[in-house]
Amino acid sequence: MKILILGSGNMGMTYAQSFLRTHIVTPENLMILCRTAEHAEALRTTYEGCFFSDASACVSAADLAILAVKPQDAPQLFAQIKGLTSSDQVWLSIMAGVRMATVMDALGVRKVVRAMPNLPAQIGAGVTAFTATEEVTRIELVMVQNLLNTTGKTLYVEREDLLDAATAVSGSGPAYVYFFMSAMIAAAQRMGFSPSEAELLVSQTFTGAVDLYNKADLSCEQWIDKVASKGGTTEAALRVFEQSQLYQSITAGMAAAWKRAEELGQTRRSSTKA
Repeated sequence: MKILILGSGNMGMTYAQSFLRTHIVTPENLMILCRTAEHAEALRTTYEGCFFSDASACVSAADLAILAVKPQDAPQLFAQIKGLTSSDQVWLSIMAGVRMATVMDALGVRKVVRAMPNLPAQIGAGVTAFTATEEVTRIELVMVQNLLNTTGKTLYVEREDLLDAATAVSGSGPAYVYFFMSAMIAAAQRMGFSPSEAELLVSQTFTGAVDLYNKADLSCEQWIDKVASKGGTTEAALRVFEQSQLYQSITAGMAAAWKRAEELGQTRRSSTKA
């Protein structure tokens, strides 16, 4: 199987290295399309794989192609590769907000998978929600899932609109975590810890809490009860959080992210058609 990655940015190269590291594809069967010949040459000296700057030299040879460019670059890429595709190819898009119908219409293809990865995919700890058009066979879908699994865990969803929701939950989610970590680190420093000490305490607290959550069948509320004792320090903090409606702010923020993901999807569909 020959795999083509269109785009050599962070996510494109994350996939390339993950596929090679897990031996799911050999270097000679992995093609990466770069924006310029100079960039292709620079990557060629550092990474394994076959690097191209000419779409006509690689697109038609692919069994599976991954659209890994920024959404705003989609119209230019579509114009570059239209006419080079074939009906038996599987197209995997990780372009945020770009609908499967847009890819199908722009490239004249029917086998399309759309996925929403997140930042920790760069270290094999990501989570990717994905869905597919009905023309994608079960075998092809398993093949795509195996590729995505090299960067972490996956979740197949039946409805494409759930990818907008996944964008708000897991796609943007790492930023929410870093936001809370930043606040906790700042608070720890005000209590007297050095920056490095504060970062250690907070980062390991997040890591340990998540690991513990994943290892036992308990709800978040049950874990909170295990930490908080009546009249204690945790209860004092939680009371302030409740008074400031922090819980409601988090859910409202995620709802705003979801709405924005839907809006961007509509905007990008219109601009691509134009």
